[in-house]
Amino acid sequence: MMSNFASPDEIRTLLSSAMSDMYRKEVPQYGALLELVKEVNGEVLAADHDLKCAMTRAGEIDRLDVERHGAIRLGTAEELATIRRLFAVMGMHPVGYYDLSGAGTPVHATAFRPIDDASLRRNPFRVFTSLLRLDLIEDEALRARAEHLLRRRAIFTPRTLVLIDLSERQGGLAQPEAEEFVCEALETFRWHRKSPVDHETYQALHDAHRLIADVVCFKGPHINHLTPRTLDIDAVQRRMPAKGISPKEVIEGPPRRQCPILLRQTSFKALEEPIEFVAAEGEASVSTHTARFGEIEQRGVALTPEGRRVYDTLLARFLASPPKPYDEALELAFAAFPDDVGTLHAQGLAYFRYEPTTQGKAAPRDAVEGQPLEKLIAAGFLRLAPIIYEDFLPVSAAGIFQSNLGSAPRQSYDVASSRVAFEAALGASVHDEFKLYAETEAASLRDALAELGR
Repeated sequence: MMSNFASPDEIRTLLSSAMSDMYRKEVPQYGALLELVKEVNGEVLAADHDLKCAMTRAGEIDRLDVERHGAIRLGTAEELATIRRLFAVMGMHPVGYYDLSGAGTPVHATAFRPIDDASLRRNPFRVFTSLLRLDLIEDEALRARAEHLLRRRAIFTPRTLVLIDLSERQGGLAQPEAEEFVCEALETFRWHRKSPVDHETYQALHDAHRLIADVVCFKGPHINHLTPRTLDIDAVQRRMPAKGISPKEVIEGPPRRQCPILLRQTSFKALEEPIEFVAAEGEASVSTHTARFGEIEQRGVALTPEGRRVYDTLLARFLASPPKPYDEALELAFAAFPDDVGTLHAQGLAYFRYEPTTQGKAAPRDAVEGQPLEKLIAAGFLRLAPIIYEDFLPVSAAGIFQSNLGSAPRQSYDVASSRVAFEAALGASVHDEFKLYAETEAASLRDALAELGR
């Protein structure tokens, strides 16, 4: 029996497209950034036939133009639990736990995204979702004021909540309901120039941490950036000034490589935007707030736990290295990390899909049956295709936050990670990203061997 419901993939695409249109109107430089990324991606694919063929086989060409990630910051457990239900309507699930307090940012987070291959190919929309840790506000009176302000706000429209309930009861939304849901949900992420607090309260929270003010002093969790995916982030970084965009000084993440790993990202600097604050005499007082910015990312292969251990070790070495040009120091620190597919696979450092080749499919059965995996690859019967990293890097995310929240001295929070508390607020456990990648790799191997007749 066919369902009359709109698919979660379709609803996710509708919302991500609507959000992109909204953000383009709110932050005009985002539109210039999209055009630059499209231009660079076209040039890369035209110049690299092998890459284009590999991306076509993996179904990544079609998703490239629609691919985005966004970020929001929430203030309460109730907001986090409800946003989980909202994203579930669109087939997006919490993956990974990120504690950014060690990097001087008073939040912990997860990433809502699709988790199956078909949905990722359709639209891999991701939203990095942070929850403010109010316990890290040392001033008790200020913490109580922040809690009061957060308790009295409602970041979801009443109709959004009705449609979430309806989707959960009936197992989905019909097309008209889905379109209404997108329109209503969009209001949660909209920018509001008018703040519900007075400037004195804003300044006190801002002085505690800029991000605390960004969460507490606004009507909702405005989307603070949307990020397209580029195939050459270095080219985008170089060409941003010619488009009237001022980029960050450095690209966050690993250095440029022949075989990209994990995630590299850069951004243009946050906008200083006028805000109307509540005034005691009833008239608005105008000041400014700095939060929203534009970001670009380049994604590489997902690393295994062993690969991440090596990555983290080398990153720590880089951070502890003597001062020298940033790019030079980064490349030197990561010189020990293998930079070819064969070695990454042989050493178990990264996840790969296994694809049967034409040669492998035509090979006689006795040339395939009983052969170890390494020999099937060496014989050209199986091809390795990197599994794209779909998640985020805590240090990189914190770096983007810090660089775009201003140049104030970096704060430090010497506190324990609180995954248990985060999942309690979420109302669910987060998915283990390593397990998801391993399952994808194992499924591709089963399918590939079946095609080879093993």
